[in-house]
Amino acid sequence: MPVRLFTTEESFSAYDGWIRHHPQGNLWQSLEWKRYREALGKKVQIYVAEENGSIAGSALVMIDRTSGGFSTWEIPRGPVGERRGELLQAIRDDAKEDRCLALYLSPQMPLGAEEIPLTPSGRMVYAQATRMIDLTLPEEEILARMKPKGRYNMRVAQKHNMKVDQSEDIDTFYELIQQTGERDTFGTLPKTHYETFLRSVDGSFLLLARAPGKQEPIAGLLGVLWNSGGIYYYGASNYAHRASMAPYLLQWETMKFCKARGCRTYDLLGIAPAGAPGDHPWAGISSFKEKFGGQVVPYPPEQQIILRPMAHYLLHLKRRLLR
Repeated sequence: MPVRLFTTEESFSAYDGWIRHHPQGNLWQSLEWKRYREALGKKVQIYVAEENGSIAGSALVMIDRTSGGFSTWEIPRGPVGERRGELLQAIRDDAKEDRCLALYLSPQMPLGAEEIPLTPSGRMVYAQATRMIDLTLPEEEILARMKPKGRYNMRVAQKHNMKVDQSEDIDTFYELIQQTGERDTFGTLPKTHYETFLRSVDGSFLLLARAPGKQEPIAGLLGVLWNSGGIYYYGASNYAHRASMAPYLLQWETMKFCKARGCRTYDLLGIAPAGAPGDHPWAGISSFKEKFGGQVVPYPPEQQIILRPMAHYLLHLKRRLLR
């Protein structure tokens, strides 16, 4: 059977069961992610390759519109399963008809050259590595596997009597995000982005850390529970209170939060890949996450298929000139 689009509730139900049980199944290829991106106004399509009436491979595709009526297509942490070459061929054909400039892929597993010609994209949208914490271990063992400095910093936060609570206060979290972005010179997203994440992604949660007697939180973490794993997605803190080490306690409390809800793993989401230079944009966050231990999980670098080379080049040139 050829590759086809899933568009009905019945087909989405079958897809949900497939992606949750497949070893490569992940949040970014889930129906939860589809609903989230659609809530942000994006178009999302699910392509499926079947064998003998069962799903053999799939790809969730996010579509963005650009100036001039063009588009870009993206497959986050996919395709999943078998027949990836057939999936990509079908997606590429549809993308061409949609005036797509480029198709981007950030697979969990390497794509063979025989499947479809690809080139590195050079983007860093999805990390090339992450740290995964094993939550099936007793809490004492999870702590023992952390770096001594990580455990020390958590004890410092405990001595400051930091308190961590679940919250719905996205306004306060966004204020922390803005402070962190200005301090660490990284771009922040509009508040509606974080708000939509918390409101529309099933399993999402917000934890805030406060000092005793203080109303305003000094650190926050926006994460999500998906399948049997917890994921740290966004974090922020008030630099004026850095001596309290609140982000360290916040991570530990998040691990306990996820473990108590049946999660088997906790994904710290993204670090610099092995062998990256010291000035890698993610070097600082990688050092922070390293203190929590865990297993480093590498991913292939993002790949691309350029479908309209000249228009793609001119658009990127325009964006560089407007910076």
